Amino acid sequence: MQKVPITKPGFEKLKKDLDHLKRVAVPENIRQIEAARAHGDISENAEYEAAKEQQSFIQGKIQELENKLATSAIIDSADLTGERAVFGSTVILEDTIKGETIEYILVGPYESDIDNNKISVTSPIGKALIGREVGEEVTVKTPGGVRKFEIVDIAAKPAT
Repeated sequence: MQKVPITKPGFEKLKKDLDHLKRVAVPENIRQIEAARAHGDISENAEYEAAKEQQSFIQGKIQELENKLATSAIIDSADLTGERAVFGSTVILEDTIKGETIEYILVGPYESDIDNNKISVTSPIGKALIGREVGEEVTVKTPGGVRKFEIVDIAAKPAT
C-alpha cells in the first residue's frame, strides 16, 4: 500500500472530520431514521428513504476518511529551508503570460484546496515545482492550457 504525504495539520483535520461524523452525524441520522419510522408505513415514506440515503452517504464518508488516515504519511515541514520547492513549501510564482503573482502551498492530494491556494504535489503545477529554486522558469501543461511561471520566492514557513 502506497503512503500518501500529508502535513500534520492536514492529518489532524481528517481526524477531526472523522470524529465529527462518528459523534455528531451518525447519532443525528439515527434520530432521523427513528422519527421517520414513527410516521408509520416505511414503504412510501420519503423522509425514511432520505434518512437511509443519508446514512449510506455518511458510512461511505467514514470509510473514505478511515482509508485516507490509514494511507497517510505525515511529513514534517518544520525544517524547510526555502532553498528548493518541496512538500510543505509556500511558493510564490509570477505567471509570465498574465503578469499575475500567485502563491501556492505544496501539499498532498488529501488536503489540496485550490480555493485556499493549496495544490497537490501530484498536480501538474505541483509536479513541475518540486525541486525547483527561486529564479527558475517553469512551463506547465495544465487542463486549462500551457502556463508559464517564474519562481519569485520560496517561503521557509511550514504549510498550515
